[in-house]
Amino acid sequence: MGEYCANWGHFPKELLEGFYADYSERVDKSKMKCNDPKTTPDHPTKSHVVKACYPGAPKGGKLLRFGQQGVKGSPHKEGESEEYRKRRERFKARHAKNIAKGKSSPAYWANLWKWAESIGDPELLQYVLESKRNNQ
Repeated sequence: MGEYCANWGHFPKELLEGFYADYSERVDKSKMKCNDPKTTPDHPTKSHVVKACYPGAPKGGKLLRFGQQGVKGSPHKEGESEEYRKRRERFKARHAKNIAKGKSSPAYWANLWKWAESIGDPELLQYVLESKRNNQ
């Protein structure tokens, strides 16, 4: 019957393969800044893309897609509900092993970008929040 995409339902595999090929051509890695995530509203499954630059990365950085399209993270908010706190804890527990891999992992970027309160470095947190405002 084809592949299943959570947001768009069932599509013939050939159509999805064509879409992915066409979409990857529209993201020009050479024009992207290192470690600066961008939203991808037209991508069928992933909400963000980043050119990850880190020691050992391929020359020119590694293109990573992360974040489920249509799903919001739960950064810490003042007066948040217990369910929000538990949701954040479940995400971090589920992906802890991959988050620990650092910039080479999409889980690291999802944690940084969609669940930002967990950043220990205040300057990095400020950068993330400012960048998110500029991307909106």
